[in-house]
Amino acid sequence: MKNICMICPNLKCRSVLSVPDHARGKKVRCKSCGMRIGVPMPSSNNPVEGEALEKEPQQAKSG
Repeated sequence: MKNICMICPNLKCRSVLSVPDHARGKKVRCKSCGMRIGVPMPSSNNPVEGEALEKEPQQAKSG
């Protein structure tokens, strides 16, 4: 099982949280300060681990 590392957004806390992957899209509570934090869903534009990035060649503008 993979964990997600997050930093508590509370500026007085800033603890590092290790959140299980199955908590994506849910809210978790920081054990240090008690703040409820939304765990982001994986972004669809981020490549999957191990996949190579393919970039389209940019065309030069003339003129």
